[in-house]
Amino acid sequence: MAPPRPPAPRRSSPAAARTSPARPVSRRALLAERANTILDILETAHPEATCALHYRNPFELVAATILSAQCTDERVNQVTPALFARYPTAPLLAVARPEEVEEIIRSTGFYRAKTKSLIGCASALTADHGGAVPRSMEAMVQLPGVGRKTASVVLGHVYDIAEGIAVDTHVLRVSNRLRIAKGDDPIEVERQLMAILPPERWTRTTDLLIFHGRKICIARRPRCGECPVFALCLWPERQAFAMGETPRARGAPKSAARRRRGAGARA
Repeated sequence: MAPPRPPAPRRSSPAAARTSPARPVSRRALLAERANTILDILETAHPEATCALHYRNPFELVAATILSAQCTDERVNQVTPALFARYPTAPLLAVARPEEVEEIIRSTGFYRAKTKSLIGCASALTADHGGAVPRSMEAMVQLPGVGRKTASVVLGHVYDIAEGIAVDTHVLRVSNRLRIAKGDDPIEVERQLMAILPPERWTRTTDLLIFHGRKICIARRPRCGECPVFALCLWPERQAFAMGETPRARGAPKSAARRRRGAGARA
């Protein structure tokens, strides 16, 4: 008699396959989902958010962004009409007398260093690019006075080219408070944001976070009670600001009002 055949292996049914445990979602995927949701909400809340610097062409935006360092955009917009009326192109600015440029931009602060950057950048544009602003991050950061932030602003807003995210003080503060990035180094924060956001959102990310930082997520007294992304914010101090209080510094004595509330709760 032939030995009995071993039982055939059981095949998993489609239903069993569908009920198998799902792959765990990575922390980066969860962070990316929350960051994109935050941007969706900010897009609805701040549709008017855009580059606040006034410009008519790539050259003017480069110059205005150089001037915006350690200066408000409003002040830059007050200065650039006279600057561009006197030097409307890179070749003209390249041969400008430094003292004349300094006099025009004096109110923006650090005017000597900015004058050196403006004339140096204009000279490089004239000598290496025929007076035109190049269309790549690699070429732009070779220009005097131009770093990744300036290059990202110009490439994104003038050419619709996304090669980076411009991280200024507002973007740094807001992204840290929302916990979608961590750190005080703009380059590192830019790297973190680029890792979780699609390139098509990079330029808009700068506009939205800057606008939100100026209007709501203010440095000293943020208006957390009015924040459209309050529910998604992980900043520990948001609750206190939402209630109109100033968070107590670690180790500082409690205020009289807080002591009274604490005593009432224990009674």
